[in-house]
Amino acid sequence: MSTLTSHAELLRWVKEVADHCNPKEVYWCDGSQAQFEELAEQLIVSGTLLRLNEGKRPSSYWAHSDPRDVARVESKTYICSEREDDAGPTNNWRSPMEMKATLSDLYKGSMTGRTMYVIPYSMGPLDSAFSIVGVELTDSAYVVLNMMYMAEMGTGVLERLGDSGRFVKCLHSVGAPLENEADSDVSWPCNPDNTYIAHFPETMEIWSFGSGYGGNALLGKKCLALRIASSIAREEGWLAEHMLILKLTSPTGEVHYIAGAFPSACGKTNLAMLVPAIEGWKAETIGDDIAWMRFGADGRLYAVNPEKGFFGVAPGTSYKSNPVAMDTIRSSTIFTNTALTEDLDVWWEGMDNVPGPLTDWQGNRWDPNSTKPAAHPNARFTVPASLSPKIAPEWQDPNGVPISAILFGGRRSSLVPLVTEAFSFSHGVFMGATMASETTAAAEGQVGQLRRDPFAMLPFCGYHMADYFAHWLEMGAKGEPSKLPKMFLVNWFRRNAAGRFIWPGYGENARVLKWIIDRVQHRADAHETPLGLTPYPKDLDVSGLRMSGQELDMLFEVDIEALKSEADSIESYFASLGPKVPDALWSELDHMRSKLG
Repeated sequence: MSTLTSHAELLRWVKEVADHCNPKEVYWCDGSQAQFEELAEQLIVSGTLLRLNEGKRPSSYWAHSDPRDVARVESKTYICSEREDDAGPTNNWRSPMEMKATLSDLYKGSMTGRTMYVIPYSMGPLDSAFSIVGVELTDSAYVVLNMMYMAEMGTGVLERLGDSGRFVKCLHSVGAPLENEADSDVSWPCNPDNTYIAHFPETMEIWSFGSGYGGNALLGKKCLALRIASSIAREEGWLAEHMLILKLTSPTGEVHYIAGAFPSACGKTNLAMLVPAIEGWKAETIGDDIAWMRFGADGRLYAVNPEKGFFGVAPGTSYKSNPVAMDTIRSSTIFTNTALTEDLDVWWEGMDNVPGPLTDWQGNRWDPNSTKPAAHPNARFTVPASLSPKIAPEWQDPNGVPISAILFGGRRSSLVPLVTEAFSFSHGVFMGATMASETTAAAEGQVGQLRRDPFAMLPFCGYHMADYFAHWLEMGAKGEPSKLPKMFLVNWFRRNAAGRFIWPGYGENARVLKWIIDRVQHRADAHETPLGLTPYPKDLDVSGLRMSGQELDMLFEVDIEALKSEADSIESYFASLGPKVPDALWSELDHMRSKLG
């Protein structure tokens, strides 16, 4: 056992899991660079990692997964509350007793021949009251390296935990035991036929089996920081959200912080790393994926980013779409399922011209005439956030930053205007609750289908979605109306009749944010529509854009007949959530319909 801690419960649990899973050794992670390099070298020898070209991509690595283990598996993700009604209809539910029995059988001997790594980690700065400590036990060194980038890890966390501090128990196994040392291993061990990602909110536990990829295996990310944290937040009176946090500074030095909820692969990271295309404006990143928010002593809503790294989608990321990300990943980055160039650099669709012969994400020679992409659509990069040239100085402020506005958005090719302000906080909750987006490769299933993704939390809410809506409304009721963030629905993805995007996006999105700040500061008027408040043409800065008046009109056009169909769809959606949907949201739907004639 470890000499790094005297926490009796932690030591007991580690021994209990080791006895059951039967690893050949137990390895305590101290979070040091020496350990990172030691484990990286082991993974290079085993074939899991390839060291990239030091001249082009220093201290960086490439991995490719089993083709059956490439994304979150929502169909195999469970909320295991004692009562099924507490999990709600949008989550997969199993009783804790039944799930633990199933998984205990699978975990029996599952780490045979492998090392069990003990990862003490903190989501959030160590000195912050926001932060939550977890300990992940895993038989994947790849997970250890990624967690070193994504969370505070090691001896400092154990010191904070002390002898009796509370922690979330996170157990992970790839489910691929090596029964004897003569067995040949594979570069990406996993068990796709027996994959489970199970959350036990009442006992603060996460049990993951069979997948070695992303949010299925890096248990501090979606599992703790959203599913378990959202349940804790409901009990304690704060919010754990799938949101970016962006710092904006105007030409006059006025600073505002904006949070934004967008489904995965819908431009959230690009917005978090915005390079404004309008002169004098400056944007800096606080966080690109998760925000924990609670009221400060001054009555404003403060947000902290609980992560220390970026786990971003690579395809589509380029110097045109996200130059900050491209500069961030120039070194000390782990790439997974991208393509590989002949001189050992990475490439993916959308980056730039194909730089010559490529190895595809499965490790095979790529045929440029093939219809198959060279990089998997959900290929990822993991990199410390501190390497970003646009990281805000206060990005790890233990008290968080005060939020002026909250954005909701997704991919909608029609119907939803470029930007719409909510009439009230309650109406903003209605906007968030009824968000819909065309699906992407970040999750299982068909790409391009429209699905409701309330608050971008559909895969991540740890309890009944209607109770989650009620919690948002309760948070609003606690706040002073003049100090609550204003809420906005944005849509960068409207298309014209030819199917092309109307709005240029990327850095030009700062023009929309400028209007939003003007609304927060009561400097701009707005036009009322059945959906909410939209800009008057004179108030949206489009100077220098090659955009006709007709195209601008199309960005804000509200099709009444289509909106009637949308209202019917929302009614069906609320009905599918059962009787818990708050009356206030039904009233917002009635109010919208009353404006449709």
